[in-house]
Amino acid sequence: MELWYHVGAVNERKGRSGFAHLFEHLMFQGSKHLNGDERTVFAMLDRNGATNLNGTTDWDRTNYFETMPADRLELALWLESDRMGFLLDTLDQKKLDTQREVVRNERRQTTENVPYGRAEERLVQLLFPDPHPYFGYVIGSHEDLMAASLGDVQDFFRTYYAPNNASIAIVGDFRPER
Repeated sequence: MELWYHVGAVNERKGRSGFAHLFEHLMFQGSKHLNGDERTVFAMLDRNGATNLNGTTDWDRTNYFETMPADRLELALWLESDRMGFLLDTLDQKKLDTQREVVRNERRQTTENVPYGRAEERLVQLLFPDPHPYFGYVIGSHEDLMAASLGDVQDFFRTYYAPNNASIAIVGDFRPER
């Protein structure tokens, strides 16, 4: 199963880069009915046979995917609907701070501390000069991530993480009538 939200770096306002990628991480922090940390979400899916489990963010979309046994499809659908409908019930400053640091560290590991990492970021900026929507970099900047308030992040979620902005693909050996 794969769920795409039609939100990525192109949807971020100036000074608010990295929000879509931040939510890629926050969505694994649980929600009202599956509250905890990301280990809780991954452990629940793992206990139910999930493989190939993750999420990614790009310029135009953020997606979440997992491969589940056919008899666990209902659980996978419930998890995605619970995150979509009830994530904000448990999103607090501690979860925001934790995932903000995870994203900042990921930026260090994938962009700042690898050969030519900053050159790739600069190349994107040169190919798509400001104010082009692809100007910047999907992962965001340290400054923008640090300036993000809990309210800013909650507003971003309310705008983009809703049924009318999502597409789901379900493939495999399951019975549609069930």
